[in-house]
Amino acid sequence: MTVSNQRFGAAHADQVAGERIANVAILMCTYNGASFLAEQLDSLERQTHRNWTLFVSDDGSQDGTLEILQAFGIKLGAERLQVTEGPQRGFVANFLSLICRTDIDADFFAWSDQDDIWKDEKLEKALVWLETIPSHIPALYCGRTELICESGVSCGYSPRFCLPPHFSNALVQNIGGGNTMVFNRAARELLLEAGDRVDVPCHDWWAYLLISGAGGVVHYDPEPMLLYRQHDENLIGGNAGWSARLKRLPLVFQGLFCKWNDQIINALESMLHRLSPEHQVTLAQFKAARNQKLFSRILGFLRAGIYRQTLFGNLGLILVVLLKKI
Repeated sequence: MTVSNQRFGAAHADQVAGERIANVAILMCTYNGASFLAEQLDSLERQTHRNWTLFVSDDGSQDGTLEILQAFGIKLGAERLQVTEGPQRGFVANFLSLICRTDIDADFFAWSDQDDIWKDEKLEKALVWLETIPSHIPALYCGRTELICESGVSCGYSPRFCLPPHFSNALVQNIGGGNTMVFNRAARELLLEAGDRVDVPCHDWWAYLLISGAGGVVHYDPEPMLLYRQHDENLIGGNAGWSARLKRLPLVFQGLFCKWNDQIINALESMLHRLSPEHQVTLAQFKAARNQKLFSRILGFLRAGIYRQTLFGNLGLILVVLLKKI
């Protein structure tokens, strides 16, 4: 299935008693997802917010993924499902390619993985908050997840974050998985301007960084609205528990965090004109502090006000600052 150059999404807005219901573009990336895709599609169909269109970018699946999507399209109606070929440059490029497609138009946008299960109220709850934000202000909803094992049995939760979302937090941590994110058109315009070739570690971290940095509003929902499936083929896991922390520890010494920070600084500097004056200063302080000697490095990060969401996260942050691995 392919799409033409016509614009999809906004034209399908429902009307109830003369009131326009917001249209949501669900942006899903697939790659050999046949094992769990049908369950995710079923959960989309159960959404209490009914006015959505599903856009899928498939990165060359060789299993039954496309057949499952084709059957779902027949069931749903061709106007509500569009499938295109992905760029085949990895999952980050695939998600960014979707958000940067100018033929997709909607009031709100939601990223979707292929193997999760959305709770029925996921879109509705996100829109309840998003619709309180003036449309010209970039706004991002994200949240906690309930973890499920391969068979669908609950196996815990992602960490619950209590500190407010902020650009100074985004510089060293992503609090929201892309599978939880729903954002408005103003936020999408920022991502579209940055483009699908921006070199960033993750599309969701990039969204948190850019939207918060541009003076947008970010809301973290502590109530899980999504069942996040954990299995051997996960590209990114749930990041919960001591085992996940221990697995990340060697990355510090291998310099991966330094590489990620190089990427996000370069990406943010390419959009510096969109950052608020306050956050331009914070970014400059963060960048300068990374290469200072110990005392100046500590002082620079204190001035930048960077923080993580938990005690152990901040202890880890102190460690990488002391080791100059940030």
